[in-house]
Amino acid sequence: MVRTAIAIAALMVSAGGALAQGDVTLGEQMFGDRCAGCHTVDESTKQGPGLASLIDRPAASVEGFKYSDAMIEAGLAGVVWNIETLSKFITKPRSVVNGSTMGFTGLRNPDDVANVIAYLATFSPPPAQ
Repeated sequence: MVRTAIAIAALMVSAGGALAQGDVTLGEQMFGDRCAGCHTVDESTKQGPGLASLIDRPAASVEGFKYSDAMIEAGLAGVVWNIETLSKFITKPRSVVNGSTMGFTGLRNPDDVANVIAYLATFSPPPAQ
């Protein structure tokens, strides 16, 4: 229940104030199937950076992780992982970071995208008021 409340609060933060709604449980399942091979939801890294505190984090900002040149450029250009950017990135990563070395090509179902974001939001602090 608390995870769901935190996820909903975190998802309310985006450029236009839009709310991305998703199912945390389904997001956890999708993350396990499609993302967990390379990412964790804590501070540790695998082939990809850990995704703890991802919401509103600048791209390429996990200390000590070796990012691709394209991801570093995205971070320097001001890309921040908010709901809008994450939605685009999870749908089609190269639409946000062209040249990324990540092998993932995206989730095409908008419900799957919203669910994964809802799950990831449970590992980010709630937005500042």
